[in-house]
Amino acid sequence: MTSIVPAHAVTGPVRAAEDGPAGTFGHGAADEAAPPAPLAPRARLFPALAAVYRAQLSRARVARIPLLFVATFQSVGIMVLMRGVVDGGSEARAVVAGSSVLVVAFVALNLLAQYFGQLRAGGGLDHYATLPVPPAAVVLGAAGAYASFTVPGTIVTAVAGSVLFGLPLTHLWVLVAVIPLSGAALSGLGAALGLLAPRQELATLLGQLGMSAALLLGVLPADRLPAPVDWARDLLPSTYGVEALSRSFDAHPDWAVVALDLAVCAVVGVLSLAVATWAYRRAAVR
Repeated sequence: MTSIVPAHAVTGPVRAAEDGPAGTFGHGAADEAAPPAPLAPRARLFPALAAVYRAQLSRARVARIPLLFVATFQSVGIMVLMRGVVDGGSEARAVVAGSSVLVVAFVALNLLAQYFGQLRAGGGLDHYATLPVPPAAVVLGAAGAYASFTVPGTIVTAVAGSVLFGLPLTHLWVLVAVIPLSGAALSGLGAALGLLAPRQELATLLGQLGMSAALLLGVLPADRLPAPVDWARDLLPSTYGVEALSRSFDAHPDWAVVALDLAVCAVVGVLSLAVATWAYRRAAVR
């Protein structure tokens, strides 16, 4: 029988007997044996850290400026209230140093705990888990951004407190070390609290309690605290930043002791960030 379909109307290839399954013409076995395409290489730590840091800093700049103003206003208000109780000396130095580091605690500990608690509750960790970045880059980038965000408020509080209590401004350059080291320790603690808390509300509560501990144990002079409370003060990461800043107000600071306080703060910061990275891995795979 002669076909009435023109030869040029055949638009697809004709499957021969040696072809594979339907839809695979002549290359079925070869296609099945071909290895999968290689994945893109995993991002290195420092470029990924820089990218996360810039993204978090941009986000924090827009959303956290009102809260930073509240943190600074709160710390300055505490110093004004304490001015009616404390005249000067070591107590004034403790009040100014504790109020300055309190700005770091409010942002780096309290807000970061709430942020990671919200990420975990809302499924935001799934987004970060799909990115080809190391877990440490996510934690360190967010912690660094929140700690950097505290710089203006901490400087304003330290300068205002020094003027209010008549303390010297000569050695306020110590803030260059106090802010990042205290920020690292408190950011790591805040991130760990937010990631380990089973519920978002509990993460918020833990962040608030941590900031309250930094307020009570950092601003109040250590020699007026009972012994058990003083022991708890030694366990708080921000204590060593407060002590380093407080000693810098002396006419002739003991720089060896200041360096020791900063070294302890640095060690606590490394440990807290390591715990936060472990908590991120644990929360991201659940």
